[in-house]
Amino acid sequence: MSDEEVEHVEEEKPRPRLTAPKIPEGEKVDFDDIQKKRQNKDLMELQALIDSHFEARKKEEEELVALKERIEKRRAERAEQQRIRAEKERERQNRLAEEKARREEEEAKRRAEDDLKKKKALSSMGANYSSYLAKADQKRGKKQTAREMKKKVLAERRKPLNIDHLSEDKLRDKAKELWDALYQLEIDKFEYGEKLKRQKYDITNLRSRIDQAQKHSKKAGTTAKGKVGGRWK
Repeated sequence: MSDEEVEHVEEEKPRPRLTAPKIPEGEKVDFDDIQKKRQNKDLMELQALIDSHFEARKKEEEELVALKERIEKRRAERAEQQRIRAEKERERQNRLAEEKARREEEEAKRRAEDDLKKKKALSSMGANYSSYLAKADQKRGKKQTAREMKKKVLAERRKPLNIDHLSEDKLRDKAKELWDALYQLEIDKFEYGEKLKRQKYDITNLRSRIDQAQKHSKKAGTTAKGKVGGRWK
């Protein structure tokens, strides 16, 4: 059979007839009881809906409470983390402040020691400056120039340094002044040394020339004595 024939056969099947239930004869129908049962059924369904609603509401409230607890816990954890970070930062700042104070104290102590050393050195230099120049002048003896004599007189007239009341800037200036003076002395010493070297060199050359001249003079004298009239005697 084709599909069209199958469909045609199915359409020809008789449809079932729906009839209302028959009420038994001789029995009365209690519509109030039917209505009451229907109402009870509706009430039970409504109660079930209400219970389901409240159950869902209760579950939502529990989830909300749990969410609030998680939020509070997370907030407390963040607060604790911030407190720990703040404590560590405070400790770090305290360490930096202590290290800075320690460095400043060490620097101040070092400067004080340096200032004390400078004062002692300058005091010693001031006390020994005149004797230093006097000893240098004694070594040069009678060969001193007018400039050296002037320096000697000035050095002898120089009074010991009084630097205890000077400030740090004044001490620096005084130290620079003394350094310049010593530097000039070293320059003069170097110049005198070079001058002495040149004098020694000139003397050596002069002596060499004198020796050479004497040798030539002796040779010339010997030759003159050995010849008479252009002939050897």
